[in-house]
Order: sequence, then structure tokens, then C-alpha cells
Amino acid sequence: MNIRTVKMIDCQEFDELVKTTYGRPYCFQQQNGCQARGIQYLTVPDDDNDEYMNDDVPEEVNGDQMGVKFATWLARDPAAPLKTSEKGSEQFDLGLFWERNFYPDIQTVANDLHKKDCFRLTNTLSILIGREIQ
Repeated sequence: MNIRTVKMIDCQEFDELVKTTYGRPYCFQQQNGCQARGIQYLTVPDDDNDEYMNDDVPEEVNGDQMGVKFATWLARDPAAPLKTSEKGSEQFDLGLFWERNFYPDIQTVANDLHKKDCFRLTNTLSILIGREIQ
């Protein structure tokens, strides 16, 4: 029987770590058409899918195209307004756009956070991103 140590981080705590580290809006639960309740397993460091992400996506909240390359995500000014927002909903639309359409591959983010020693890991461990830790 193999037993391994696993680090678990709540989804909201992971979101806060990403927001404070990069100064960008982030909400893992809202990605890929909204994540189902449960646990997302990641191993850091590991291969990422950044090369398969879009170079950019249309400025459309809840659009069909989702996910951008990590460098694209870092390069965009989080305060830059969307050209498609209606008057009065600019901030709301901008937040949803970042959370639902304009986000990087989670494995790429986790690998970068690992490089920055944000997880304080000395070797490769799995990270569980769950909705509720009990």
C-alpha cells in the first residue's frame, strides 16, 4: 500500500493566493464553464497546457472561447475596460470576463507559484483544490 502526504488548499484560498501574487482577478470555480463541486488534483511541478491556451479571447462575457496563455494574462491591465460593456455594468462585466473567459491554465499557475515557493514545498506533492475542506 502506498501512502503519500498531500497538501490541500481551499478553492477560495487558492484564488486569494493567485490574486495577491499576480494582482489579477481570478476565480478557479468559474473556469471552463464553471467547475463542478469536488476536488481538483494537481501535482507541482508538472507539465502544463499553456501551449494549448488561446493567444487572446474576444472581449465577451460568457463567450465560447475561454482561457489564455499565462503571458497574455499577465500582460493585460486588469483595470482596462471591456469595449463591449453596457453603461452601468462595466465593473461587473470586467470581473466576470476575467473569471470566466480570461484566465490561464491552472497547472501553469500552480507551477509558477511553486517556483515562487508559495506552497513552501521541498519536493513534489499533490495539491487538492476543493470547494469545501471539512
